[in-house]
Amino acid sequence: MAGQPFPVDPVLTGIAVAFKNGELIADQVMPRLEPRLTAETFKYMVFGFDQTITIPDTKVGRKSEPNIMEFGGTEVTGATADYGQDAIIPIADIMQAPAGYDPEAFAVQQLTNIVELDREKRVADKTFNPLSYPTTNREVLSGTSQWSHADSKPIRAVTDALDSMVMRANVAVMGRLAWSQMRQNPNVLRALTTSGVADGLADKRAVADLLELDDIVVGSGFANAARPGQPAVRYRLWGKHCALIRREKIVSSMGEVPTWGWTAQFGTRVAGSIDEPKIGLRGSRRVRAGESVAEVVSAPELGYFFQNVAA
Repeated sequence: MAGQPFPVDPVLTGIAVAFKNGELIADQVMPRLEPRLTAETFKYMVFGFDQTITIPDTKVGRKSEPNIMEFGGTEVTGATADYGQDAIIPIADIMQAPAGYDPEAFAVQQLTNIVELDREKRVADKTFNPLSYPTTNREVLSGTSQWSHADSKPIRAVTDALDSMVMRANVAVMGRLAWSQMRQNPNVLRALTTSGVADGLADKRAVADLLELDDIVVGSGFANAARPGQPAVRYRLWGKHCALIRREKIVSSMGEVPTWGWTAQFGTRVAGSIDEPKIGLRGSRRVRAGESVAEVVSAPELGYFFQNVAA
């Protein structure tokens, strides 16, 4: 690409674009804007919901003018950030690679996985951050109210939350351990069976239909908290929480379609390689993969957060 000091390889970029970790849900929670941005900076509008539901005097006299309505919004400027990783591949490794194995292509896949995992953590941290929601749209559960307790009533809790929102959420986002407890909750199971059976596992689609949700998205990804060279310390990226959000898969930064959050992306994912003659006896190749994105919570009031739904 002209003007770029690091050459972009179309083949490696194609691998980066096509590679997808099926366990990650960031794109389902904060969908990417379409079309992609052509500049790193962008603007989006924040509109007050109350102005759209305030009923003025609409009566017009025979010779009078209709009352004038004024709609205002706040324009917010944002910018994408660059996220990427490099890998060094000795020329000797490339020369001795077995048939059918491309060290550069493999490196791009692994680098893309790391970049995606980092994005997963950022989205999980935003989604499960109480400050991403108004104070009236968040609860901290404890004791018998936690969905892991047999006496709790998750269906009623979620229904009451949905009914309290200015625009009803259509997606529930949960960590794996939170969903596992909800689907085993006796009151959830009784609500799904005519016989009142309180044992077993509730089907995700059945629970979504019962709650009138389009989907229940469950985050199962792991990350390693240990430093390189230390024994692995695995932890769940998505904690024991539940977020109810309004999600539109095709979104615009100008707010034509209201949605809790979205992702701005500058251009497409990039991948390429350059020579590193100073590393290794025969030199090496430096491989890079990354993307430029920004995760935006554009309408906090279109979400509701249950913290610590499981013990």
